[in-house]
Amino acid sequence: MAKSGLGKKETQQAIEILNTIMEIELAGVVRYTHYSLMVYGYNRIPITSWLKGNAEEGLMHAHKAGELVTLLGGHPSLKIGKLLETEQHDIGDILRESLAHETMAIEAYYQLLALVEGKSVLLEEYAREMIVSEELHLDEVNKMLRKPGDLAPFKA
Repeated sequence: MAKSGLGKKETQQAIEILNTIMEIELAGVVRYTHYSLMVYGYNRIPITSWLKGNAEEGLMHAHKAGELVTLLGGHPSLKIGKLLETEQHDIGDILRESLAHETMAIEAYYQLLALVEGKSVLLEEYAREMIVSEELHLDEVNKMLRKPGDLAPFKA
């Protein structure tokens, strides 16, 4: 294993956070796959493509977190994050649920960053890279929720 400034307790905490990230990302795979099946109307094709892309990205993110768990000597979780069927399938509802889900994911990445900052370049850079990716994704969803011409960010 690479040299790290993480102690035994911090390593275990990092493993726990990474497993939480993995669970959240896997829940996103299921969530976005479900959403892609529930879109109807004129804009179905581009929206379902975007949702399927998010599912694929979530799987890559989960895999990356799992690889880091094993790098740290941990055991990747077989759990999946919370899945809530709201029975709301309007595009706006789907996007608002997506915003909430992505916010939960980004909080976990920030938690990891706070734990490893200045102690593990590998984990710090990973957390920063994922935060950038998630923040860009949040911005994309936020823009999709705005009415055409609205410049101000969407407020839930």
